[in-house]
Amino acid sequence: MKILLPPSETKRPGGNDAPLDVSALALPGLGAKRHEVIDALIDLAGDEEHARKVLKLSPKQVGDVVHNRMLRSAPTMPAVDRYTGVLYDALDASSLAPASRRWLGANVWIHSAPLGPVGALDAIPPYRLAAGTSLPGLPALRRHWADATTEAIAGEDPDFVLDLRSEAYVALGPVPGTVTSCYVRVVTEHGRALNHFNKKSKGLLVRALAEDRPRVRSLRTLRTWADGRGLVLRSSDDSGVEELVVAE
Repeated sequence: MKILLPPSETKRPGGNDAPLDVSALALPGLGAKRHEVIDALIDLAGDEEHARKVLKLSPKQVGDVVHNRMLRSAPTMPAVDRYTGVLYDALDASSLAPASRRWLGANVWIHSAPLGPVGALDAIPPYRLAAGTSLPGLPALRRHWADATTEAIAGEDPDFVLDLRSEAYVALGPVPGTVTSCYVRVVTEHGRALNHFNKKSKGLLVRALAEDRPRVRSLRTLRTWADGRGLVLRSSDDSGVEELVVAE
């Protein structure tokens, strides 16, 4: 099984690992696309005022421009530790046992805007780039990433993909139709979609999977595991969509 997670706008600064090594990231076939976005972000960061406008940053967020300028030289840390926010606070990867962290590294991709999907333990620097941003000199990120990312996922030939991304990041690389997958939406018992609890519930779901490390190769085996965990997964009216039911 592979799990696709969205990134987070908020990130931890710093890091203790060596600078970014694009060749060491998951889905290495995306290397050329990654270098193109990195170069565009570094070039943009050379004009601080223009970068703030393109990235829609306030004057207090100018440090994010500096982060982009240093993408190739800044220290790194595992992606799952870099991201913060509701989903990643609930996942709390730093508190997991070593075997559970290794499971995250083998089974979880985090879909970043500048790098595409990266492994949960892949070392990345801090950056600022949202899925909907248009960078000077590049086509829209959706056009830049979508086909290449879908092809890269297909090349990995996963048994099953659990897609927990937001719609904006799904657009940057849809799961190929040749791969068995499901997209998860968090709802109440009455089917009402949730926002804050959507992110928290997805983080807790991935944490539970990492703790149990089940062998999931289909939606049926995922549901069997969820039942044993007391989690409610049910089919949605939308084809290929599962609903994770939580209390309000």
